[in-house]
Amino acid sequence: MKPILWAFELPVIGKVTFPSYFTLLAVGFGFAILLTWRESKKLDIDPDRIIDLNLYMIIFGVIGARVLHVIADGHFMDYVNMCVAPETIPAEGNVPAHCTTDAQCGDYFLCDVAAGHCHPPRDCLLALKVWRGGLSYYGGFIFSVAFGLYYIYRHRMPMWRVTDLAAYAIPLGLFWGRMGCYLNGCCFGKVTDSRFGVVFPKGGATWRHQRDLGLLPHATAAALAVHPTQLYSSLTNLAIFAVLYWGIRPRRRFDGQVFWWFGILYAVGRSVIEVFRDDDRGVFFGFISTSQIISIPWLALSFYMLRRLRRASLKKEPPTPEGPAPGAA
Repeated sequence: MKPILWAFELPVIGKVTFPSYFTLLAVGFGFAILLTWRESKKLDIDPDRIIDLNLYMIIFGVIGARVLHVIADGHFMDYVNMCVAPETIPAEGNVPAHCTTDAQCGDYFLCDVAAGHCHPPRDCLLALKVWRGGLSYYGGFIFSVAFGLYYIYRHRMPMWRVTDLAAYAIPLGLFWGRMGCYLNGCCFGKVTDSRFGVVFPKGGATWRHQRDLGLLPHATAAALAVHPTQLYSSLTNLAIFAVLYWGIRPRRRFDGQVFWWFGILYAVGRSVIEVFRDDDRGVFFGFISTSQIISIPWLALSFYMLRRLRRASLKKEPPTPEGPAPGAA
C-alpha cells in the first residue's frame, strides 16, 4: 500500500505529490489515447477526432464515475456529514482512541473534546474532490459512452468502428487504474487464508473495515489477510485486452464485434471478482453489488447486439458466385 506514489519539493510552489491512484489512472488514460490514435489511422478514421473524443470522454467518464460512487457505493451520508456533521465521522489512520486536544489528532484531524475522539475537518466540497479517490467504473462508462455516441453522431463518424477502438482501449486503461487501487488500498477483498492473501497496513481502509466489523481481536491488532481483488481485476482487464486486441480484432467480421465482445468479457469478469470483494460499494439483499446489478442487463444487451450485428453483416455479404452447371460445356 502506497497512497502517494511520488512526492518532492519545488521552490516557491512547495510540496508536490502524485497520488498513486490518480497517477496510474492518468497513465492508463494516456496508453488508451495513444492506442486508439494509432489504430484509427488503420481504420480510416480521422485521428484528430479520436484525440478530441478521448479527451472529452475522460472528462465525462470521471464525472460519471464520481456521481455513481457518491449515490450508489454506500458513502452518500458520509459526504453529507462531512459538511453538516463532521464530528460524527471517525478519523482515518493512526490516531489515538481518545483525545483531549486537536494536537493529539495530528496535522489534519480535529478533536471532538466532548466525545473524546478525532474527526476530519468540515469539507462541503469533498464529493467534488475526485483526486481523493472514489470512482465507480460503470458510472464513468455510462456517462462517457453517452457523450461518445453524441460526438460520433454530430461528426458523422462510423459508430461501430469507433466503438471497436474503445473496446480494447478501455481494459488497457483499467489495468493501470486497478493497479492504482491496489497501491491506494481501496477496493479490497474478503478475508482469506489462501496463499494469495495480502495484508494491508494498520490504519488503512481494510484495517478500519475489519475493526468496524469486529474481526480484529483488539484495537492494536494488525489487519487480516484479504483477497487482492484489485490485482485480480487488473490482471483480468489485461487478459481481456489481450483477447480482444490479438484474438478478436484481427479476425473481426463486422464493425461492433470487438466492442460487444468486450461487453461480454468485462461483465462476466467483473461479476466474478465482485464475489471476492468486501469494501463498501453498495450491496443489495446482502449478496449482490451495484456493479453486478448493472452487469446483468449489460451482458444480455451485449449478446443481443452481437447477434444482431452479425445477422446484419451476413445480409450485406454478396452472394457466392455459382459455378457452371454439371455437364455444361
